[in-house]
Amino acid sequence: MRFSGITRQNYDRVAAIYQKGIDTGMATFEISAPSFENWQKKYFEMPNFILQDNEEVIGWAGLTKVSDRCVYNGVAEVSIYIDPVFKGKGFGYILLNELIRQSEALGFWTLQCGIMEENTASINLHKKCGFRLIGFRERIGKLHGVWKNNVIMERRSKVVGI
Repeated sequence: MRFSGITRQNYDRVAAIYQKGIDTGMATFEISAPSFENWQKKYFEMPNFILQDNEEVIGWAGLTKVSDRCVYNGVAEVSIYIDPVFKGKGFGYILLNELIRQSEALGFWTLQCGIMEENTASINLHKKCGFRLIGFRERIGKLHGVWKNNVIMERRSKVVGI
């Protein structure tokens, strides 16, 4: 297994995995995967990568900016998606820990995420990787006409920003 950056060449596989997550109705408020160009505008160049075994893409992880204010330059929002055929096999743990490692190497001190409350697998994964519950957003947005709640979690680095 290896980690590789998300590129135009592998983005179709990344977008397909993202769309599978979107289709569950409990991963994001997005309704379709963006174009590669829009992807590049949203996500940091690093860390932003796939986990693959040979040529098979297992999943991807990346960070987005939480604010344009300079005081938040070390704070980012986590995205992590696993192809459903690989769920429950520990790949999410591998991906999220690598995202944490790379983010700290780049100077990020806080990672945060908003997870739909019914997505217990993601909540449990984040807990296992050192995230803690910091809040709850009730009826934060609608997806297909249905109000959704978010669990807000964060992980503070033990090596950066201390």
